[in-house]
Amino acid sequence: MGRIWSDENRFGKWLEVELAAADALAEAGVVPAEAARVLRGHARVEVHRILELEAKVRHDVIAFTMAVGETVGDPLSARWLHYGLTSNDVVDTAQALLIREASRQIEQGLDRLGEVLERRAWEFKDTPEIGRTHGVHAEPITFGLKLANWYDTNRRNAERFRRAAREMEIGKIAGAVGNAAHLGPEMEQNICRKLNLEAAPVSSQVIERDRHANYLAALALIAAQLERFALEIRHLQRTEVREAEEPFGGEQRGSSAMPHKRNPVVCEQICGLARVVRSNAQAAFENVALWHERDISHSSVERVILPDSTTLVDYLLARTTSVIAHMRVFPDRMRRNLDATRGLVFSGQLLQDLVEAGAPREDAYKWVQKNAMAAWETDGDFRALVSSDPGVTHFLKEEALARVFDLGRQLRYVDALFARVFPKKS
Repeated sequence: MGRIWSDENRFGKWLEVELAAADALAEAGVVPAEAARVLRGHARVEVHRILELEAKVRHDVIAFTMAVGETVGDPLSARWLHYGLTSNDVVDTAQALLIREASRQIEQGLDRLGEVLERRAWEFKDTPEIGRTHGVHAEPITFGLKLANWYDTNRRNAERFRRAAREMEIGKIAGAVGNAAHLGPEMEQNICRKLNLEAAPVSSQVIERDRHANYLAALALIAAQLERFALEIRHLQRTEVREAEEPFGGEQRGSSAMPHKRNPVVCEQICGLARVVRSNAQAAFENVALWHERDISHSSVERVILPDSTTLVDYLLARTTSVIAHMRVFPDRMRRNLDATRGLVFSGQLLQDLVEAGAPREDAYKWVQKNAMAAWETDGDFRALVSSDPGVTHFLKEEALARVFDLGRQLRYVDALFARVFPKKS
């Protein structure tokens, strides 16, 4: 990703736009065909010379055209470089090419993460785990179901990002205020077509920045979801829980003072850097409103947020994929935690079965809650308590009570849910 946003590649994309324009204009008979051939054969980017000239003229595109013109070697041909274009015809159109390159890399990262999530979801499809709401034990799930949820989230991220990336594959060669006065709309389309871009239906001096805000928002959502995954792993790695943990290398050390420490440092890093991507999305929204047909308040911002956000998301995807691929999972600990409250997590099923058996709901709720609170306070056996409650046993006999506490009953639809998430594999 660093190569994509390098000065060499950025100026190289500017040159691609300039040469596409020269070729299209030559085909239309506006630029001499020989001049276009000379430009295509000799024009090149010399970053050091561009930066040297920019320090003097204080305008990057002018410095670029001057430096490239020097490499052509034929002044009569070089004069057709940048013909009929304004700076942002080049910069915005080339930026679309850069974003397309960056987006392809991010799409590959999303695909790799999806593959890892799918593999590990199936690995733990039938591994029971306690589901938690508000951080408190709720009802049983499987660890695979949690990972299937993450897979489906990543799938939406990929679809959303691909749509946003496609919206960015657009160029404009419409001049200084968007009226296409110098080259015309047809020439704009021809030039963009040579770059495999769509021409913006209408623009000002710039491509409107709602597209960029949408793109950054898609990146921010990816980062937010990666933080969600990492945060869950951090919670599961807590000593009192210890149901899963991020990889810990053989020579890795967790603390300078406490040799026993195995800290979720990678997941914490993911959570921290995700905040940077989200803050960059806010800056992209601020760029939408510009003065009249254009000011440059957005330009300096985009020089930071576009390289930073794409680079960070690419990095975060790689780190998250590695963590999940090599994450240690402890099924025995998951089962011990699930059983730790001695049946309390089946209170909802007990309430439902009592109502189905004919008990008034309010009475049933009071009976279940009374025994649940007693189990909480005394660390008692919830199943034993309800088995001796006359209100409960009046409606549910021994066999019916056993069914209440059947873990398999709670997890009987996991296969059906997997079939919805992974229809082809199921």
